[in-house]
Amino acid sequence: MDTLCPHCAGIDVHKNNVVVCVRCADRPGKVFEEVRTFSTMTADLLALSDWLTGHGVTYVAMESTGVYWKPVFNILGGRFEILLVNAEHIKQVPGRKTDVKDCQWIAQLLQHGLLKASFVPPEPIRALRDLTRQRTQLIQERSAAANRIQKVLEDANVKLASVATDVLGISGRDMLEALIAGEEDAAKLADLARRRLREKIPQLQLALQGRVTDHHRFLLRMHLDHVAHLEELIGRLSARIEEKMAPFAEAEQRLETIPGVS
Repeated sequence: MDTLCPHCAGIDVHKNNVVVCVRCADRPGKVFEEVRTFSTMTADLLALSDWLTGHGVTYVAMESTGVYWKPVFNILGGRFEILLVNAEHIKQVPGRKTDVKDCQWIAQLLQHGLLKASFVPPEPIRALRDLTRQRTQLIQERSAAANRIQKVLEDANVKLASVATDVLGISGRDMLEALIAGEEDAAKLADLARRRLREKIPQLQLALQGRVTDHHRFLLRMHLDHVAHLEELIGRLSARIEEKMAPFAEAEQRLETIPGVS
């Protein structure tokens, strides 16, 4: 927005409330300001929407504060033109008086066309972002849980990772389950190897000769259960992402033609 806006509002967003300044300037030199505070409960945000409408507000600006802007944006987005502004940009605009509240300053900048809106993707893309970011976080948690399993094995002097490429592969899990169940015979544990790993049975027999205690078994059981739970969640997220990607199938196919993108 780069023109004067006679009826606008600036919103200072917090976790539990928003402070809102309505600024109206119908005539040069005649400025009306009113500041009110609303909670971030849905009912109060709807009341905020009605209050802004009552003042004839058409443009609203607010900082992109953490994730707290999202519910405000979602509720007001259908009735007002919203500028989601980077906080650093607002700080760089000179001329602020020290006694002016954040919401008043945002409203003034908005009214004079001095704010640049951040890009906010459409709702389907925002939903996809949430899903993919959550999946990435869970994958990272799974890696951390796998590392904890490896630490327990090292503490028990079980060198499975030195022979098996993937400790949490089919063979590795069978061996871990047998260890948890109380099996101590390295030959029997090594015989659980499958496919190409069977070529390394002599090395596995040496690697699986450790000192596994009840304490180690307890920790291994806990960490394996955690990994299984994370994998189940990752699977559900993957299915949901695939479902939500259906409308973008053509764009996805074009992107996959880029070398290195799959």
